Formats: sequence, C-alpha cells, structure tokens
Amino acid sequence: GEAVITTAGRLPAEYVIHTVGPVWSGGNKGEPELLASCYSSSMRIAGEYGCGSIAFPSISTGAYRFPVERAALIALKTIADEIKESSLTEVRVVLFSKNDFDIYSAALEKIVE
Repeated sequence: GEAVITTAGRLPAEYVIHTVGPVWSGGNKGEPELLASCYSSSMRIAGEYGCGSIAFPSISTGAYRFPVERAALIALKTIADEIKESSLTEVRVVLFSKNDFDIYSAALEKIVE
C-alpha cells in the first residue's frame, strides 16, 4: 500500500509514482485497506513533489484479481477524500476497457449521490 517516486526517464512526465496493489484473497486479509493506501500514498507523494496532476490505472484489478466493482468504489472514494487535502488540481483514472469505464462510472454516481 505504500508508494515511491522516481524520475520519468524519457516519458512525457516529470515523475512516475510506483505502488503495488494487493493480491485479492477474498477480501478478509486487509485488501481493501491496502488498496486505499495505494491511492492515498501516491497522492500524498505527488503533493509533496509539487505535482499538479496524477493518473492512475485500476490498481490490482488485472493479474491481482481484485474485483473491479469493489476496487472502483475504493479508488474513487479515496481519491475524493484525499483531493480535499491535496495540492493536485487534476486526477485521472485511465481504464483498460469500456466495461471498466462503465463500472467506474457507476461507482462515481454512487459516491456523488
């Protein structure tokens, strides 16, 4: 759930923030809290380095099998909570498929209700 920052090399960005999400093991081994920590730790580091924006993938929902529906709610709620205390002006969630986009859109609707 922790994150570290490095230079971005030849990428068109100043930094890359690295975090490793939890492997899904049924949800009773702290996976939701660890996933939230990935997002909050990354945003905190971005703020400390003066970043104006950050982009996230859907952490842990691929090979680590975290259910996308649960991950989306955790990600978006954490981002919404953390941005209030952050100097970030833009947070993007970059998704792999239309299905993931639809799931994240539905989760966002639940959060802003």
